[in-house]
Amino acid sequence: MEPAAIGARLASSVVAPLIKKLFVVEGPGAGLVGKPVRVSSLVSFKGEKRHLCDEDLHKIAEELVNRAAQSTGVEEQLPPYELRAVAHAVADSLRAMGYIDMNDVQAVRLGHLALSRHLRAQSPSATLGLSSDAVELHANVLDTACLHILHFFTQRSTFVARTLVENSRGIEELSRKIDVLIERTPSPADAPFEERYGQYIARKHGKLSIFGLDLSESPEIWPLDAAYLSLDAVDSSTSTMSVTLPADHVLGGRNRVLLRGVAGSGKTTLVQWLAVSTARKELDERLLYLYGLVPFVLPLRTLTRGGAKLPTPDGFLSAVDCPIANLQPTGWFDRVLRSGRGLILVDGIDEVPESERKEARRWLQDLVASYPSNRWLVTSRPSAVRADWLLGDDFVELDMAPMSRENVAEFINRWHKAAGIGDRYARDLLRAVQAKQDLGRLATNPLMCALMCALHQDRRGYLPDGRKEIYDAALSMLLSRRDRERGIYKQGSLRISEEHHIQLIQKLAYWLIRNGRSEMDQSDAIELLAHALPAMPKVAEQGTPEVIYRHLLVRSGLLREPSVGTTDFIHRTFQDYLGAKAAVEELDFDFLIGHAHLDQWEDVIRMAVAHARTMERARLLTGLVQRGDNSAKNGQRLHLLAAACLEHATELDPAVRSDVERRAAALIPPRSAEQARTLADVGPVVLDLLSGPHGLSGDEAYFTVLCATRIATDAAIPVLVQYRELQDLRVRTELARVWSRFECDRYADEVLAHLAEEELYFPVSTPQELLTLRRFGGRSRIRVTGHIAPRELVRAFLDLRLTHLWMESTVDSTWEWLERLPYLHSLTLESSLQRVDVGGLERATSLRTLHVPEDARLIGSEKLPPSVQIVRGAAHAV
Repeated sequence: MEPAAIGARLASSVVAPLIKKLFVVEGPGAGLVGKPVRVSSLVSFKGEKRHLCDEDLHKIAEELVNRAAQSTGVEEQLPPYELRAVAHAVADSLRAMGYIDMNDVQAVRLGHLALSRHLRAQSPSATLGLSSDAVELHANVLDTACLHILHFFTQRSTFVARTLVENSRGIEELSRKIDVLIERTPSPADAPFEERYGQYIARKHGKLSIFGLDLSESPEIWPLDAAYLSLDAVDSSTSTMSVTLPADHVLGGRNRVLLRGVAGSGKTTLVQWLAVSTARKELDERLLYLYGLVPFVLPLRTLTRGGAKLPTPDGFLSAVDCPIANLQPTGWFDRVLRSGRGLILVDGIDEVPESERKEARRWLQDLVASYPSNRWLVTSRPSAVRADWLLGDDFVELDMAPMSRENVAEFINRWHKAAGIGDRYARDLLRAVQAKQDLGRLATNPLMCALMCALHQDRRGYLPDGRKEIYDAALSMLLSRRDRERGIYKQGSLRISEEHHIQLIQKLAYWLIRNGRSEMDQSDAIELLAHALPAMPKVAEQGTPEVIYRHLLVRSGLLREPSVGTTDFIHRTFQDYLGAKAAVEELDFDFLIGHAHLDQWEDVIRMAVAHARTMERARLLTGLVQRGDNSAKNGQRLHLLAAACLEHATELDPAVRSDVERRAAALIPPRSAEQARTLADVGPVVLDLLSGPHGLSGDEAYFTVLCATRIATDAAIPVLVQYRELQDLRVRTELARVWSRFECDRYADEVLAHLAEEELYFPVSTPQELLTLRRFGGRSRIRVTGHIAPRELVRAFLDLRLTHLWMESTVDSTWEWLERLPYLHSLTLESSLQRVDVGGLERATSLRTLHVPEDARLIGSEKLPPSVQIVRGAAHAV
């Protein structure tokens, strides 16, 4: 039997009458004593007021199970004897209510899912011997029952007397939501397929290829649960200041998001994480909005392979080579999308040739117009689509933020743990990344961090400087040293030199770039090799083009088969790097210059400058400058690209360098957030072109700071120092927000300590930053942006002037410790939870203002003294 998609699809009108029978009727005046009334004293099958026997209890459980089975179609998949066994198990779990010693108010705050788990824990043997399907049915029936049990408590007069009616409304809202969730539950006809499809998504996308792990004794494939690192996204769409949020929560409260990020920044990994979390239904409370949704992962590099037409929804699964595509029930996709149950993850707009992006946009707009109620995430490199590309379609545009120092440290530690390498290598690498600015500037995304980890381990602690040198070393490690040092070569096996490996693979890379593709048919790859092999007799004599292709695929570590009959690179970065090398060797400089305005060629142009010799480099950069001078449409873009290439120009005619810098200087100061980001992409060279605030407008000063802070090296600090005395809240907020990107004490001493405190929340993400602020005498406004224990906050600010605190409210948050902060009078709670418990604030006697999310339901607010004003929405966003 296929695993059943079992859910307790029971409307409130079905469950409530049955649950009501489990409890005694409350008499007049009952429960008005001082002591709390316990759950165990309210049940109707135990104690003095008992009027249900054990047989009656079992009949109620049996009715719940039967109705759930009928509603979901499970009765056709589970034999009658197992349904009876589930009914016995539900009765045993419900019977546990007669023995628990819990205040009914505590039960409500526990929540219906936690109460269900608590009851199951009281009777662990109830499900012994049941199949996995039966165990799941038992859990779902009990979850639904507990929701209505809590609803019963909220209607008791004693409960209402001790709690605010808002608590009751919150549970009533949950009760209503069970009916909403029914709409997200597949029909009996669709449920088996959706269960199987979810398992397919979890298997296909539940693992990551982590660069370099295969060079150790560990497998190169890493479980997504262990590998996933939660990064941040930045919303710079407002005219006031940037807002940072966890990237895996970008769809919380937003139905349509365009997420931009550089190559290797983690966009595709985020897509995998959302798809797998949704498919497995393993959602924490922050991600509950994904419950019941169906993920569709649509990598555009695959959808447009070979110039294929973008699919309509009925062809989503077949377009990505899903092996069970033909098994989907007739009309299933339409039922899913019309009911708003789709999670559509469109990955890689930049993978589509620029000439085809208008068609891709129309395709996306048609999909959104046809099925508007779903959730949509579209990813792209920053330069691939213009600002506001989808704004008219109500898409919010966010950017992947560079990895913070804490992110880098966590990634390095995880990589070494997965590779089974001692902590010493991890500590040494962390010191190197923090000490060498060139390395620190490169370690801003997961791909570059993985490259550094692998090279550091492979070279016994030595790391080259610079992006090109790191790529060169990585290719050498992959193409020759890995097989040689692991003893893979055997008698009679192919022996292809590192140089020949590169020559062959770069031809594939250049073909992909020239054709605007990220994937190619295997037949095209073999044909390209067939044309190249006659010029390499030592390779050609070892096998046919098919044999050589298979060898490159298996042994190079650079190529892979994403699906049967197709080939691509393990990462686009390697494709661009090798394609640029091929272009330089073929002297295709005019061709490179002619395509430099296309975003897919930007990294290729940069790497071409790195590969080129001195005269060739001058020719390329001069061509970019001249073409920019003559192009009204693309002039700024070409001049900035030329400036970005300077960091790769190790040797260059000073006159050419001066020409490039002069063109870039004309674009400074930046006058928009997009210009600031584009300038930052140029790299540290732009820091020498940024001036101080004298003579700049408020907007120009802010966007200049925004540009410099994105160049997260200590070389940016002298520029930022010039802006530390400005009173503009946007400037001060940006200077404070990026503290974690720089060396803690130096940035605090030179920048943070000089910022005017008025209206500014100072962020702290680590205990070290907390102690550093204390060294300055503390600050009146603090925003906690990392995981810091309450005791550390109290220890740091017990005797200082903390008046405003901004924190995140989580499921486990408690607030009793705030009473130890005597000057605190304003608290801002941010949360993606639907309910926020503020009951613990009753002892924070100095508190006067509580800022809470606009749409959050508050629990325990009746305990707050009248002097506390509750304000919906935060005062400022940092």
